[in-house]
Amino acid sequence: MAKGLALSSSPRARFRHGCALMAVVLLAEAVLGRGSSAAGSCDLFQGRWVADASYPMYDAASCPFVPDVFDCRRNGRPDSTYLKLRWSPAGCRLPRFDGLDFLRRWRGKTVMFVGDSLSMNQWASLACMLHAAAPDPARVSFTKGDPVSSVRFEDYDLSVVLYFSRFLVDVAEVDGGRVLKLDSMQAASSWLGAHLLVFNTWHWWTYRGASQVWDYMQEGNRTYRDMDRLAAFTKGLSTWASWVDANVDTALTRVVYQGVSPSHYMSKEQETDGAAPASGGCFQQTRPLQVTTDGDEAAFPEQVVVRGMIASMSTPVSLLDVTALSQLRIDAHPSVYGGPGRDGMDCTHWCIAGLPDAWNHILYAMLLDQR
Repeated sequence: MAKGLALSSSPRARFRHGCALMAVVLLAEAVLGRGSSAAGSCDLFQGRWVADASYPMYDAASCPFVPDVFDCRRNGRPDSTYLKLRWSPAGCRLPRFDGLDFLRRWRGKTVMFVGDSLSMNQWASLACMLHAAAPDPARVSFTKGDPVSSVRFEDYDLSVVLYFSRFLVDVAEVDGGRVLKLDSMQAASSWLGAHLLVFNTWHWWTYRGASQVWDYMQEGNRTYRDMDRLAAFTKGLSTWASWVDANVDTALTRVVYQGVSPSHYMSKEQETDGAAPASGGCFQQTRPLQVTTDGDEAAFPEQVVVRGMIASMSTPVSLLDVTALSQLRIDAHPSVYGGPGRDGMDCTHWCIAGLPDAWNHILYAMLLDQR
């Protein structure tokens, strides 16, 4: 397979990828802009974290869907202040999350999260929030699998599904190794028919070394040993956007993109492997970084790509723009409380209960606004 490889380090390839990325960047700046993903006239993503003694909205110990690596209290985390914070937008008040109302509104439907372990974070959080609200928790069933896991609320004929996909596009096993196919989404047919699709991908695009789960990239008939990761991400996300535009029936399905979830390692080198030494970063952090967001936070390049891609689509896609509000929550990661068998420190994922509950709280408000 290595014969005749087209390496992305060539000047022509770099120019082509740079032009494609610049087009997306310019489109994001011209069309989308800040606050466009807010519900109504209120930007739900600018505000502050406030203390709320009524939180959390559920006890993780009573929720059977929490993956071990996210159950920080069970794994020995001694503090609890991180559980007692509520997101408060600057320009309006979020309607309090009403799990019973969500169950009734989405009766007979399928809510599906498609993406990596950050999607798993949000999926498990929503499943727990609804489980706590269900009148008869015994009538809730759980099926765990790979790539599909599902929580079904029998009394409401509602399924909350996770389809695990690191890149949204395909990774295929071939004779020459594992190939990340930037223009292929063979698994996507499994997502059709869901009434709410919440997509996410980014973190696995940056991994190198032992954490990298592909050996080559491929686009059409061209194969690459590697390329600029942001350019590759742009290509993969363009494949996703084209698929959504061509296949999703907006009369049946609403589409949301879960924005970029930030990590809090001390250096980019530590972030690439998804783990860090048991010191620094989010270690022993028990308070948010600051009181408020101000709307002037510099966007990460991957955020710009996501915004631009959504703006270029013919299908309405809502952006759950969680980056800035999550950037404040250095205290909300598992840190060293990721459970037995996990090495190092996790400053990428989030404790449950915890920050992903706020993502779902905002999602609930966005869905109310769209009805």
